[in-house]
Amino acid sequence: MLEGVVRFPQEFAARYRAKGYWEDRSLRDTFAEISARYSDRVAIIDRDREVTYAELDERATRLALNLLDEGLRPLDRVVVQLPNVVEFAYFYFALQKIGCIPIMALPTHRYREISQFIELSGAAACVAPDRARDFDYTKLIRRIRDAHTNLRLGIILGAAPKGFLSLTELIERKSVRSADELKSITIDPEDPALFQLSGGTTGVPKLIPRTHNDYVYNSKMAASVTSVGPDKILLDVLPLAHNLPLACPGLQGFFMHGGKVVLANTTRGEDIFPLIERHRITHVAVVPALLIRWINDPLIKKFDLSSLQVIQSGGQRLQPEIRRRTEELIPSVTVQENFGMAEGMLMFVRLDDAEDVKMETVGRPISPDDEVRLVDDDDNEVAPGEIGEFLARGPYTLRGYYGAPEYNARAFTTDGFYRSGDLMRQHPSGNYIVEGRKKDLINRGGEKISAEEVENLILTHPAVQNVACVPIPDAVLGERMCACVILRKGRSLALPDLVAFLAEQEIAKHKLPERLEIMDDFLLSPFGKVSKKDLTDRIANKLKEEGKL
Repeated sequence: MLEGVVRFPQEFAARYRAKGYWEDRSLRDTFAEISARYSDRVAIIDRDREVTYAELDERATRLALNLLDEGLRPLDRVVVQLPNVVEFAYFYFALQKIGCIPIMALPTHRYREISQFIELSGAAACVAPDRARDFDYTKLIRRIRDAHTNLRLGIILGAAPKGFLSLTELIERKSVRSADELKSITIDPEDPALFQLSGGTTGVPKLIPRTHNDYVYNSKMAASVTSVGPDKILLDVLPLAHNLPLACPGLQGFFMHGGKVVLANTTRGEDIFPLIERHRITHVAVVPALLIRWINDPLIKKFDLSSLQVIQSGGQRLQPEIRRRTEELIPSVTVQENFGMAEGMLMFVRLDDAEDVKMETVGRPISPDDEVRLVDDDDNEVAPGEIGEFLARGPYTLRGYYGAPEYNARAFTTDGFYRSGDLMRQHPSGNYIVEGRKKDLINRGGEKISAEEVENLILTHPAVQNVACVPIPDAVLGERMCACVILRKGRSLALPDLVAFLAEQEIAKHKLPERLEIMDDFLLSPFGKVSKKDLTDRIANKLKEEGKL
């Protein structure tokens, strides 16, 4: 077991094995069997490239052997920052073959985030494209290597300059090693198969260890409630590093059934609608902001989207009216709401739930052994129908963040329930309804932003005396961030200046405030803390007065 990983207690692990949830097989062995079973079927389509299961396995094997040649070893951590291209799949499965642990970064992450991931994990390698628009990833990796001597390898998709390895060359190069060497590598199914990333409420990110046992089960159970089968075709349009498009059921779940996955590296309707028509897509996963954009695009009526059967919506609450409008525009489709977290617990509205249940709830857990509590501030369970904080425990929900014992003591109950920070109540059907959040996060189009992280950076601005970052309602994204600022005497600050200042701190673009409110003071709660609810309400009222809400 990798040091810093919190194991499931033995009695729970024994129960999950006895019930068949945990198969004690690595992702490597699971996908070796899948590749052999569906060898001639097309696994992935990336633009004009079609790749069969056999070809995917062959290229991932060759890449794995060459990564061994370059010095990677089992349990080495590797930051993966690739877009939605077939090379992502080659690299992900290559790492699984040698027991390395990918850290699922996003292409939008910048120096601040990537250096934190590497500091937390002790990563040995980083893979990224050469460029994205005007951003040069090779410069980013050079800077990080200068600061972190443990980062031995920089691997580049595209033009790899001196001092970097070419991902394309590693995929194509014939290795002197035998593929049998991979079979001799021992992988503990209770070790992490990958690290997902937490939105966390603090300024420091958290690494979420997803073990081989729990992640295989995660994908199988998600597939079981989303009508996945060998004749189904998934369009993966959300960033593949995210839990939903990767494994809920995502790429993993579709592969487990011999399905096909079409990759898209764009979200524009003018690109997506033709893909759905051409490939007869049956499933697509979205966040509400993306679905809202698509159904308001006039082009949607110019393409045949009748192959669509299921649109999964996650990341934030979907308004019933959006679901109605989508299903009117595309009569063949069911919009399936789901609630999930990279930490594990998944809830899905079932496809055969009653109409009112589909409209009002975010679903119910997918495993018979998923355990849920709704509790008050004193950890007492609330009465049926009342609102409480959602606590979760189960066969695919983590027992602790990686290498964070002090934080884990606050984030988990003494008996192992994860404190999600989400406020929920139970619907009479047994499904659940999201009622808000207890944690200090802003949910911008499904991306969870730590208010504290951004506040800490804003406080370093010479004009700022105090700051509180709060969510403000938005019809498309659900929430945007507003920075409420108290200025130092005699100083001034405009939003473009604040954004430019934060951009210099090299954080992901989606974390930048989109509104600035200058205030004289902050209303305090009875406990002496800034009342963020009051700030949100004040700004929402101001937006109404401005006709923006």
